Amino acid sequence: MKFTQRLGYYLGGFGIGLILLMFFLNGKDASCDYGPNARTTKNISSKPIQYSNTASLFLSEHTLDSTTVINLVKYGSVDFSKSETHKDSCRIYYIENSYKERDLELKIKNCESLATLLDIKYTNN
Repeated sequence: MKFTQRLGYYLGGFGIGLILLMFFLNGKDASCDYGPNARTTKNISSKPIQYSNTASLFLSEHTLDSTTVINLVKYGSVDFSKSETHKDSCRIYYIENSYKERDLELKIKNCESLATLLDIKYTNN
């Protein structure tokens, strides 16, 4: 069999495979969250978020809403050096992000079925 024929069969099979994958994965919420940062933020943002009194006060003073907090968590960067990840029950994560050109730090307690925003503060002025 000539090289061009083998290449044609290969490309034909590859194309059919791509079409089948598109058909089976169409409409599915498939994602590739393999990094520790992506897995942590996805885990936290998939749970209902409760707010501590300190966090609620900060949010009301700076007119931030729950949608903003969810986006800050979802697209934030987890600081694993500050986080307490070796606990068995509820782990505490520090997530850094920016909002309106100001850096924010969120302290989140991540339990099995609930995430609690313990503290939120600006890190620069």
